[in-house]
Amino acid sequence: MAIEQNFNWNKLQNGSDIRGIALEGVVNENVNLTPEIAKILGQAFVTWLSHKVNKPSTELIVAVGRDSRLSGPAIMQATLDGITAVGSQAYDFEMASTPAMFMSTITAGFECDGAIMLTASHLPFNRNGLKFFTAQGGLEKKDISDLLALAATNNFEIAAVKGRITNRDFMSVYAHQFVEQIRSSVNHPTNFDRPLAGLKIIVDAGNGAGGFYADRVLQPLGADTTGSQFLDPDGTFPNHVPNPEDPTAMAAICQAVIAHQADFGIIFDTDVDRSAAVDSTGKELNRNRLIGLISAIVLQEHPQSTIVTDSITSDGLTQFIEQDLGGTHHRFKRGYKNVINESMRLDRSGQESWVAIETSGHAAMKENHFLDDGAYLVSKLLIELAKSKLADRSLTDLIANLQEPVESQELRIKIATEDFQAYGNKVIEQMQAFAASQTDWKIVPNNYEGVRVACTSEIEDGWYLLRLSLHDPAIPVNIESNVAGGVDRIKQRLLSFLQTQESLDLSAF
Repeated sequence: MAIEQNFNWNKLQNGSDIRGIALEGVVNENVNLTPEIAKILGQAFVTWLSHKVNKPSTELIVAVGRDSRLSGPAIMQATLDGITAVGSQAYDFEMASTPAMFMSTITAGFECDGAIMLTASHLPFNRNGLKFFTAQGGLEKKDISDLLALAATNNFEIAAVKGRITNRDFMSVYAHQFVEQIRSSVNHPTNFDRPLAGLKIIVDAGNGAGGFYADRVLQPLGADTTGSQFLDPDGTFPNHVPNPEDPTAMAAICQAVIAHQADFGIIFDTDVDRSAAVDSTGKELNRNRLIGLISAIVLQEHPQSTIVTDSITSDGLTQFIEQDLGGTHHRFKRGYKNVINESMRLDRSGQESWVAIETSGHAAMKENHFLDDGAYLVSKLLIELAKSKLADRSLTDLIANLQEPVESQELRIKIATEDFQAYGNKVIEQMQAFAASQTDWKIVPNNYEGVRVACTSEIEDGWYLLRLSLHDPAIPVNIESNVAGGVDRIKQRLLSFLQTQESLDLSAF
């Protein structure tokens, strides 16, 4: 099937990923990520990679994996066909995780020149996408733009001899790395090989690609995984959205932990680059709590280092990291790539930073190549869980001093104008002037995104953040307060300003 001449390749770019509509599913949505398109993208990646690593395409090895999406098998076969058409060898990893695809570029015995993961994370069932890796990490926005420009030319040198597609089991190798890591880090005095024996740990994979963690990581370590749920891949996602931020998904894993009286619960997103956890009481360990927990672990290992987070974390978290743990909290703009790149930048500049983590559950650690890997994050937590059991204490003792807000709310104000970015920035600029005119509101310095304001009066005692959405015509507003009714009071004052602005849909208020 020929590609239409006016096909909009740029529409497939979503920051440092490619995302598209792979199946009919929603009215007025046109499919734009077909097998034909995927084949061209496979050819484009090999061509781009050949220049990047200075090797002819016939000497390259590229691995491809996918999550559980219904469109996955067809898109994957087409991508493999594209890679081999220009002479490269291809490894078919079948069901895989996004972090595993990067690891295949640096793991002995595989050492792929590049890797592609087919996923659209937690987006609806009819979406799919491609994430690309080299041994240097994931591609950046500029790389994706260059790759799409190559695809648009659709002018590739087809090899006289096609490359070979080889089925290889990398996920078992990748999972075993966690088994070895947890064994050596816990260093159990009497049960070295099975340091999780006696612990009941439930996994919720949301019918995505994370089911491997229960049988290939936890069970070899001796954990009882009874009660684990939705481990089987199913691209219709029949039970809940595979997204640790989704309230229904979190409720499902919390209920499972309580029902089975488990010691710990783990939930992954579709492609396992994000995760969250649940303690033995059924309480969520996500957002500020998850950040506080990994910060406590990291600052034990690397005292006085810097924790980089996204912009919407709580004041109580800053206080916990800096006063209780003795670290530095560096808030940065949202977007997991932004947070990771900032942590790497600080670390290179001499400000030691070992973790970058978003409230969404994306977490990348310096010790793990700054790769955002949900399975690596929960493995770090499990090491601490096993050590806590040996010391007869609770894992959550680590965050006993973390102060959480009494109230918090996130609202989205839709912008009803064509040039929404310019208009949104103007609103935020005027908001800044309005906030500066209020005697009990103080603009927070060193804020890298939108405007963050501390609300200092006793009846508000909190903060709010207005920022422009990364992709949508919207201004997300985050509000937190340490007193009952505080969020509503802040909202009403914000509303008095926002009502003076045109082209804003304030129905969320």
